[in-house]
Amino acid sequence: MAVNKDSNVYTIIFAVIMVLVVGSLLAGFASGLKPMVKANEKNEKQQNILYAIGINDNEESGAATFITENVQAEFDKYIKKQYVIEGDKVTENPEAYLIDIKKEGTKAKKEGYVRRLPLFVGEKDGKEVYVVPVRGKGLWDAIWGFIAMDKSMTIQGVYFDHKGETPGLGAEIKQRYFMDDFTGEKFLDGDVFKGISVAKGNNDPKNIDKTDFEVDALAGATITGDGVAAMLKKDMKMYVPYFKSLNK
Repeated sequence: MAVNKDSNVYTIIFAVIMVLVVGSLLAGFASGLKPMVKANEKNEKQQNILYAIGINDNEESGAATFITENVQAEFDKYIKKQYVIEGDKVTENPEAYLIDIKKEGTKAKKEGYVRRLPLFVGEKDGKEVYVVPVRGKGLWDAIWGFIAMDKSMTIQGVYFDHKGETPGLGAEIKQRYFMDDFTGEKFLDGDVFKGISVAKGNNDPKNIDKTDFEVDALAGATITGDGVAAMLKKDMKMYVPYFKSLNK
């Protein structure tokens, strides 16, 4: 019996078959690429952490530049231990970098859930450095970063990034001239957590004063700057008990 290819039934059946075939192919591709995606995510996170502690390919001037060769080897060389902080419990965990802090923040909204906080302990130039991840909200979408500190919570370096901030304005948070201003800034005033403000029109535009808990804001990016300050205050405050324990 001849098939009527002009009928609605034929069109619907053909469309369904094509959807199933294409869907199966895409699912297969996605499954096959998943290990590569995970490997790229791991590589990027390790590059971010290394950048924060000063292991990068920056020239004397120019854009922030990651190391691209032997990333895993460099990470293993400089990052000596990884920890997970859960309330008062601190556990060594070599896969702390896999913790998704966005998901942890969502889970923490549920009563009784103890949020897991990843912490990376490294060594550079004979000194210990502690790196923690942060995540917040900019003007348009997510912003995030890694903060490297000594045990007094004095910043040794940072790396910031964003998903959709405005080029030339909020997107400048990932430029060296902004990130470098955080080096030397402190989170603690004695035992009191202060955070760091991204201040518009502060009295120290060159950020020479490292005791004012401020860095100069980005021109035309007030909301993104406020987002960075809020992100640092919200996430860094959770680590204060750990750092206080180091200084007892």
